[in-house]
Amino acid sequence: MIRLLDKSVSDKIAAGEVIERPISIVKELVENALDAGADSVVVEIKNGGKSYIRVTDNGCGIPSEEAETAFLRHATSKISTAADLDAIDTLGFRGEALASIAAVTRTEVITKTKGSKTGTRLILHGGRVITKEKTGCPDGTTIIVTDLFYNTPARLKFMKTDSAESGLIIDFMSQMALAYKDVKFRLINNGRILFSTQGDGNRLNTILRVYHDVDSRNMVPVCHSEDGISVDGYISTPAFSKTTRGSQIYFVNGRVVSSKVIEKGVSEGYRERLFEGRYPVVYLFLHVDPHTIDVNIHPNKREVRFNEESMITDFIARAIRDALSSEDAVVDAGNIFKGRENSISSSKVYERVFEPLREKTEEKQVDIKQILSTIENPYKAETESESESESEIAIYAPKFKPFDFSQLKVTGVIFDTYITAVDESNFYLIDQHAAQERIFYEKLVGEYESAEKVRQPLLVPLVINVSLSVSENSFDWLDALSRMGFTVNEFGPGTFRITEIPMFMELSEAEDFINQFIENINERTNLSNSVVIDKLIMMSCKAAVKANDKLSDGEVKALINDLSSCINPFSCPHGRPTFIRLTRYEIEKMFKRV
Repeated sequence: MIRLLDKSVSDKIAAGEVIERPISIVKELVENALDAGADSVVVEIKNGGKSYIRVTDNGCGIPSEEAETAFLRHATSKISTAADLDAIDTLGFRGEALASIAAVTRTEVITKTKGSKTGTRLILHGGRVITKEKTGCPDGTTIIVTDLFYNTPARLKFMKTDSAESGLIIDFMSQMALAYKDVKFRLINNGRILFSTQGDGNRLNTILRVYHDVDSRNMVPVCHSEDGISVDGYISTPAFSKTTRGSQIYFVNGRVVSSKVIEKGVSEGYRERLFEGRYPVVYLFLHVDPHTIDVNIHPNKREVRFNEESMITDFIARAIRDALSSEDAVVDAGNIFKGRENSISSSKVYERVFEPLREKTEEKQVDIKQILSTIENPYKAETESESESESEIAIYAPKFKPFDFSQLKVTGVIFDTYITAVDESNFYLIDQHAAQERIFYEKLVGEYESAEKVRQPLLVPLVINVSLSVSENSFDWLDALSRMGFTVNEFGPGTFRITEIPMFMELSEAEDFINQFIENINERTNLSNSVVIDKLIMMSCKAAVKANDKLSDGEVKALINDLSSCINPFSCPHGRPTFIRLTRYEIEKMFKRV
């Protein structure tokens, strides 16, 4: 027999889709507070939010006559027509939050609008109104939620420990404090204030108040805008990184999101700047036209879909490259000693500054696959979208490069490896091998990207046999190989002849590449770019001067001049720094002068 469910049952089922655990409640209430125009939000929890949650804001409040309506399902002030769904710019809009919260808790609401003489106190148990009365209270809204899932006890067994539940709430509140730098946030856990932000608009100060493990000296600002899209925030220099992506937090129009699209842009922006297995600290705040995104693809609104994903990825990558091209992004050797300034001996200075830099590239190569992991396949299958663009090897020029090499005065060379230099207030160590790797790499990439490919003819052509299916689609991959510098012609059914190969490949390497390329034609891999980039990097390593190669004064000067002309002079192709800096203050501190 088919019948309609009782309202109390359907409400509990619907609530389960929105309220999964205490963090769900905190998230919905805090977002409602911000949508109400609050510039002060206080959150207090007990026992991980299982027994008590209080959210107090100074927003616009709820009119007394609308207090009960606010707790009805699909009652909202955010949208009124279907057209509004195409331009949502509030954090909440479906009208499910309050109804869902009330359905599975005991809820008390105290609210007052500006201009009203008295406020309203409303008590609900399991979604039923128990009490409604007038009360004295300040402008804004306070919602107190107790006894989560008291009427659906089966849900309680899915709760985590108190500390685990509170950890989720702490993470969320920390992120919201970053997103809304003009709002004062206070978080109280079991009677203890965990953090309190000033709401003064200073995002870096907010980051430092909330995340105590952030090294402020290795954070650089990001500020970039193009065609109605903007991003700001802070990112770490290559000197400050983590072993996971846990310190990468993204916001889109004020909403904390998980986004592979943005994540890919971050990876692209840091390419060649970090070793494999290291991840930057990133706090990015992206602002886009609400019409160009879909925030309604999941009930908790954690995910967002972009209309133009590749455009967003490229935009984020450019913003990061620009930020990392500033003088602030130079590796500061003084940070090596962070936390140990008062106990550093001269032997430790040598051990921790010079020795790590003397590792030869041949002794410790970085897996190139990590560098290439986010590059799109440049050869599109027929089924791919026409909007996807080919991915070519490229070194992107930053909009600004304020580090001024002309101010450097070379003072010598130590260990026949490190060039020493100074400017007005800093001391520099330049790794001659890493610097030369960068110079050669950009030179090789420039040659590769030139319109006219340099090819070497083969005395005896290579002949390859392919399957009928691969041969049938030869018009696709033959063109791709030609763009790379190969000359390939059909030589009979399923047979092809290679008469020319790229100048930077040896015959055996070209033959291996062709075979791998043919085997992977139908796979969505970036084989062509990976092999090319791998080859270019290895060539730059071989061509570069090695550590302990003695350079003349003229060669040192030429090296610095060539490095200054590089688009990315700060790191070698593997991500190793080309030079590090010690400020005068840091040197004086090491000698106990300050």
